[in-house]
Amino acid sequence: MAYISPMLTNIVTAVKKASVNLNRDFSEIERLQNSVKGSLDFTRIAFDKIQKSLKNEFAKILPAIPCVAINEKVSQNGMYLLISGIEGLANFAHGNPEFAISAALMNGQTILCGVVYNPARDELFFAEKGKGAFKEGFRSHERLRVASKQELDGALVAVKPNAGDVEQSAKIINNTLALCRDVRVSGAVALDLAYVAAGKLDAVIAPETMLASMAAGLLLVKEAGGMALDMEQADTRTEDLPMVLNSGNLMAVSFNLSQKIAKVLK
Repeated sequence: MAYISPMLTNIVTAVKKASVNLNRDFSEIERLQNSVKGSLDFTRIAFDKIQKSLKNEFAKILPAIPCVAINEKVSQNGMYLLISGIEGLANFAHGNPEFAISAALMNGQTILCGVVYNPARDELFFAEKGKGAFKEGFRSHERLRVASKQELDGALVAVKPNAGDVEQSAKIINNTLALCRDVRVSGAVALDLAYVAAGKLDAVIAPETMLASMAAGLLLVKEAGGMALDMEQADTRTEDLPMVLNSGNLMAVSFNLSQKIAKVLK
């Protein structure tokens, strides 16, 4: 049975309250699909609104804890909330429901709580350090565990392309297709990480990922029995979470595949 601390309950409550207007905005997106400029402008406004709404809700519930948005500088001292209002911004702009709100409670570089919520599908994933990872259910919460696959040839891997390095992105995608069952490019790293935690994906490879995009999802993966490795250190089984948080070169995977998935990067 999931134990949800008062702190985690407050974070979930704030995220859900803030998401109400985001869902309304998403329902308007389809109407704007014939106008590229219109949908992009609307998405920028929706992004600003959800960021402000999250900050307002957290200020009401947890006034003593600073709230840092994805586009703001992070101070890695003390306790703070780290938020990303729309993970999967391009998906949102195109009326694709693969997007999420991500919120993490941090103490320096330690991730204490994490919430990833897809309001379009009403899917909420949450975790607390040392207490497991769960998906919210109607009557009870589902305990999350990473997949138990032993071999790459049956693995489903999500890849986040690096717009600044097309050659690297092509190499990772081609190698993944050659070695694994299939590759997914979802455009929403936070959701990809939640799906690794839930066993729906076997790994995520995401170079140059912002801290606010990955913190909550990383805790989900770790509490579900998975690992977070830096892409430069992926050929070892030694986890170095601060290194991942600092570099943003993320690989999240089950322990069973941690050595084998490194072949994708070579």
